[in-house]
Amino acid sequence: MNLKLAVLILLVLGTSWTLRAQGPPPPPLTEKEVIQLLKSKQPHQQSSQEIMQRGVDFELMPDIEKKLRKAKAEDAFIEAVKQAGPSARAARAASGGGPVVSPEEQRAILALQNELDPERALQLVKDFEQKYPDSSMLTYAYTFAANAYQQKGDYQQVVEYGEKSLKLKSNNLLSLMIVAAMLPEPQLLKGGDADKATKLARAESYANQALQLIDQLPKQGNETEENLQKRKAQLAQEPHSALGMVHLQRSSMGLAGLDKDELAKAEQEYQTAVSMGERPNAEDYYRLGETRALLQKWDGAVEAFTKAGELGQGTVIKTYADQRIVDIRTKHPEAKR
Repeated sequence: MNLKLAVLILLVLGTSWTLRAQGPPPPPLTEKEVIQLLKSKQPHQQSSQEIMQRGVDFELMPDIEKKLRKAKAEDAFIEAVKQAGPSARAARAASGGGPVVSPEEQRAILALQNELDPERALQLVKDFEQKYPDSSMLTYAYTFAANAYQQKGDYQQVVEYGEKSLKLKSNNLLSLMIVAAMLPEPQLLKGGDADKATKLARAESYANQALQLIDQLPKQGNETEENLQKRKAQLAQEPHSALGMVHLQRSSMGLAGLDKDELAKAEQEYQTAVSMGERPNAEDYYRLGETRALLQKWDGAVEAFTKAGELGQGTVIKTYADQRIVDIRTKHPEAKR
């Protein structure tokens, strides 16, 4: 898994795993973990909630209940463990209470999430797909497959697996952001205008859906309102950047030359992307510079390219940004120095 996806997962999930609709949960608690939780200083009511959220991987047999009672477990805690067991969860699923995810499935997904080698990750996805074809976690396996293909530079497969993920779970936020960012890339827009327009429309739809989901994210644990807003802002950079690319690509599709309205929309989206979070992206600043140059806003373009170079130290973006600044100042001496 590359650094960018790792950061997105952390931002989506926060410091806990309570966002079940947005990411794969951790495995159910083991007997040892439940006893450790019981002995912690955490209030029993909060511990019981965690047990119900995660589940346990064992049935509450008399010998286990005895151990829990010995560790000062209250009746509510014992009941929570009972209801979180495999049989109780399966019964709830059978009555419409949601899918049951086995510990093996969850461990497989976590192993996939932590896999750094893209080839190995793709093999893990294939293994998961064959072993658990009906798993509710398959959508996340496809997310990680899309990420692996992104590392390999196979953009077509990124989109294919991202959209396979979304067919299984339309509000998979990670997949929405991955596909929205990938579809407007020049490598995928080599067909005719009709094909380009279709792909850009899909990207726009995915990006807007991602923004809606981000806006609805709840607090995580003891997260303050201020930190929640910061997390949302950092996440929102990605879909705003994707929308910037959508409008930038559309600006060149008109029959009468560059579409200034689309360029203006692209500038606004890139400006929003670099302004929202505490860690702006050098590439977004670079594209903001390109957009402003197309709008003949030379001072603003130099400013954006300068920022791109500062953030992209040691990368090719620094080289390209510096060259664009030289080009603008050579051809437009009036530009800001």
